[in-house]
Amino acid sequence: MLGEQRDVWLTMEGKQTVRQAGAGYGGLWLSPLWREEFVQKALSAIHCFQRDQHYILADGKVQIVDESTGRVMPDRTWERGLHQMIESKEGCQITGQRRTLAQITYQRFFGRYLLPCGMTGTAQEVAAEMGRTYGLAVTRIPPHRPSRRTRLPDRVCADSSLRWREVARRAREVAAGGRPVLVGTRSVEASERLGALLREEGVEHTVLNARQDKAEAEAVALAGLPGRITVATNMAGRGTDIKLDPRAEQAGGLHVILTEFHESARVDRQLFGRCARQGDPGTTEAIVSVDDELFRRFAPAASRVLMKRLVSGMRTSRRWLRAWVTLVQQRAERHYRAQRAATQRQDSEWVRALGFVGKTRK
Repeated sequence: MLGEQRDVWLTMEGKQTVRQAGAGYGGLWLSPLWREEFVQKALSAIHCFQRDQHYILADGKVQIVDESTGRVMPDRTWERGLHQMIESKEGCQITGQRRTLAQITYQRFFGRYLLPCGMTGTAQEVAAEMGRTYGLAVTRIPPHRPSRRTRLPDRVCADSSLRWREVARRAREVAAGGRPVLVGTRSVEASERLGALLREEGVEHTVLNARQDKAEAEAVALAGLPGRITVATNMAGRGTDIKLDPRAEQAGGLHVILTEFHESARVDRQLFGRCARQGDPGTTEAIVSVDDELFRRFAPAASRVLMKRLVSGMRTSRRWLRAWVTLVQQRAERHYRAQRAATQRQDSEWVRALGFVGKTRK
């Protein structure tokens, strides 16, 4: 059974099968706890963690990709043998397990600051949680110049193949008008799939993902040129300022295409925020698929059935699709918010149980 946290849990029948399969082995396989742990980690590595989505292979090593930023985290590994299981799955050299000397949650870590504060363009959605966790209020600062960003109607496709063809067609169409185009994808695999499709059609473009992170500065510098198409993961959706060429500004500015909604609307807004900065013109739109991960995991089953009936090929919508996406994202955000609260409670209980002494901000 696959859980939402990419974990595998064995059923009673599965535990019995593992016990019978390991009957001829000795050592740790004699312990039900250890043998079930081994099998669960192996199944997680095979079925729950996908190459070019959760990790990439670089220099013969498994490197984790941060799904929220799209960047490689070369110094991090999964714990409890999972990283070694994935290395075995990919045929890489098995590295030794790292020993955790100490751990701390983000909530307790940031709570130790005397005066925690910060600045972000997407804090309003988490204002209530910031107040509960850190006792901080969120204040909105008006933009220096009025926004000239225009949100175009969203498009939903019946399947992912149709979505990628429509994204390629739309990017080519906008670029032909002399405007730069930024296409945001959720994974390395998705960015390379779209890049391959554009290459087959003879469309000049640049792909920016965890494999090309060293060329990020150059790609961003060129992303504002007229007719330029840049396909990027989330690494181009945060903290990136794309400077527009004067000719591109006159043509209408940067056009951003979102290809898959995220669990958090904040991440979507961060991508849309790459265009129409500092009073520049710009447009955004979403071209998504009914079988996207967000909808598979968090959409009510009945709504997915209805959506599949409504969407035959591709449909354009401004209101009903956004209302459905908002509903699903709210369900996802409630799920993750509850997880963070549970982690915080467990951390507080763990600290008290081990008798740690120190000021902890509640």
